[in-house]
Amino acid sequence: MKSIHLVNAKLIDVRQGKLMDAESLLIQDGRIQRIGDCELPQDVQTLDMRGAYLMPGLVDSHVHVTAITPNFALLETLSPFYVGAKSNELLTDMLMRGFTTVRDAGGADYGLAQAVDEDSIIGPRIMYCGRALSQTGGHGDMRAQGQQNFEGCFCCAGLGRVCDGVSEVRRAARDEIRKGATQIKIMASGGVSSPTDRVDSTQFSIEELDAIVEEATAANIHTMAHAYTARAINRLVPRGITSIEHGNLLDEESCRLMVEYGTYLTPTLVTYESLAREGVEAGMAPHLQQKVYDVLEAGHAALKMAYQAGVKMLYGSDLLGRMQVHQLGEFTIRKSVISHADLIRAATCNAADAYGYTGDFGEIMIGARADLVAYDHNPLDNIDVLTDPQNELKVIMKGGRLYKNLL
Repeated sequence: MKSIHLVNAKLIDVRQGKLMDAESLLIQDGRIQRIGDCELPQDVQTLDMRGAYLMPGLVDSHVHVTAITPNFALLETLSPFYVGAKSNELLTDMLMRGFTTVRDAGGADYGLAQAVDEDSIIGPRIMYCGRALSQTGGHGDMRAQGQQNFEGCFCCAGLGRVCDGVSEVRRAARDEIRKGATQIKIMASGGVSSPTDRVDSTQFSIEELDAIVEEATAANIHTMAHAYTARAINRLVPRGITSIEHGNLLDEESCRLMVEYGTYLTPTLVTYESLAREGVEAGMAPHLQQKVYDVLEAGHAALKMAYQAGVKMLYGSDLLGRMQVHQLGEFTIRKSVISHADLIRAATCNAADAYGYTGDFGEIMIGARADLVAYDHNPLDNIDVLTDPQNELKVIMKGGRLYKNLL
C-alpha cells in the first residue's frame, strides 16, 4: 500500500473537541505514522486537502446490516445468499455516509465481515456479534403465539438464537465466540419487533446473565444488552454489561448506576421515529408498529436525563430495511440536547473506548487506523455538516484506502 501524505488539512481532535495545531499527517500501511511536518518516504502520494476539516471516520454502534426488512419472522426464512447480496447495498451506503466502522447488533457474521475486509463488499468495518442471545419468547424469538417450530432455521438469515438455562446460554455464547464474535448481544428485555413479548418485561435470569457476561469476559470481548425499562437496566448494569442499547424507559437510578459502573448508553431514537412514520409501509406488521408508541416519546426524556447525569453515550441508529437511509438522522434528533463535541465523541472515540480499542480507531493519533473523513465545514461548529454527506463530505478513507475523493 502506497504511503499517503495529507496536507493543508484542518485536523479535528475529537477527544478534546477542538482543532489540532498540525495541518498534515503521514499514512503508511493503513495507519497514521506521523502528525505534522516530517521527513517523507520515497514514492509517497500527496493529497492536498485544501483546507477541509479532517476527522476520524464515524462509528455507528447499533446497526443490523442484514436486516433488509423490518419483518424479522420473514427474514428468518430468506436465503442467506439473497440477504447477503442485499446487505451489500446497505453496507456501501453506510460507508458513503461517512461510517467507517459499525457494530452489528445481530445478524452479521464472520463471512460478511471478511468480505468487507477483503473489499469484496465495499462498506464499513463490521464488529459483529453473530446471533443475539434470546430466551424462549424473548426479543429474539420470532415465532407467533400458535407457532411451535421455527419456519426457518438457525443456519439461515436471522438476527437471534434462542437459549434457556445457564448451560444453554453458556454454550450459545461460546459458539458465537468460536465463530469470531467481537461482542455478545443479549436480549435482556421485551422489544418492539418481537411478536409475543412485552416491552416492559425482563428477560433471562440473573444467573443466565452472569453466565453470558462471564463467557464474554473470559474471551476478552464486550457485551451489549437490549433493554428498555429501568427494571431491566438496573438489574443489568451491576452484572458488568458494557453498553445498554435503547434505554428509552430508564430512570434516575439507572443513570446513577451507569455512571457508577462506567456503562455506556446507546440511544437509537431515529429508528422509532422512522418506524412510526413508515414502518408498516416498509414491511412491519401493524400490530407490532403499535408497540413503537410505548417507547417513542419516552426516549427523548431519557436522552436528556442520561446526558444531564453524565452517562457516557454511543451513537446508534438501529434502522431496518429501507429506513436505513435515515442513519445520520440521530445527530439531528440529539443535537437539541447534546453538545456538538459530545455528539461527535459518541460517534468516534467513545465507541473505541467502549469496545476496548482505544487508540486503534476513533481519533486522529499516531498508530491509529487511517479511517478518516473530510468535510467542507467544521462539524464542531455545526453538527448538520455530518448529516449532509452529498454536499459536505469530500473524502472517505478506511484503513488508508480512499473510497471517495472530491478534492
